[in-house]
Amino acid sequence: MGESLAVFGPNGAGKTTLLRILAGLLRPDTGEVRFGGERLVRGNAAHRRRVGLISHHSLLYDGLTAAENLAFYARLYGIADPRGAAAHGLAGVGLGTRAADPVGTFSRGMVQRLAIARALLHDPEVILLDEPFSGLDQRAAATLRDLLGRLRAERRTMVLVTHNIDEGLELATHVAIQVAGRFASLGPRDGDLAAYRAKYAEATSGDA
Repeated sequence: MGESLAVFGPNGAGKTTLLRILAGLLRPDTGEVRFGGERLVRGNAAHRRRVGLISHHSLLYDGLTAAENLAFYARLYGIADPRGAAAHGLAGVGLGTRAADPVGTFSRGMVQRLAIARALLHDPEVILLDEPFSGLDQRAAATLRDLLGRLRAERRTMVLVTHNIDEGLELATHVAIQVAGRFASLGPRDGDLAAYRAKYAEATSGDA
């Protein structure tokens, strides 16, 4: 636990599909996924409780307040004290003072932080992130990096998919480059930004 895999690749490389397979939302065409030594069965509720997914879509309801959103998801996960869990989740992402505000009034950065709180409500072992920095300004992106850094310090396992090497490499302990649905390279992070840019350019040079 505590490792962070950053998966880089161009648009259409299959990065989002990979995350949906790991989350148990899609069945792989070939092969299988093992989670903690156990074979993953699509739709398995026990597996879903061990994973937190942050996707392109926040999965939040604009018309509900931040607290109402989190309390709703806490009930779905069967958490005993949904309101308490919501308050704890909001405090963890620095949104405690916005608990009573509708999500539709939030900035993109605030929505992303709330989406992380939603994904962490049930204390998952693994966190899956799909382009979490997309659409964020520099200040919001810096805040999100700090938050993800704290999660890594808590020894949470993360899989982050992105096309942005600069952002992903900062959080990674392991790196993969995905092209056309396959890993062109995979291993521990053992180079600097320039080295990975070169490796990425080489791996994707034939990808049209």
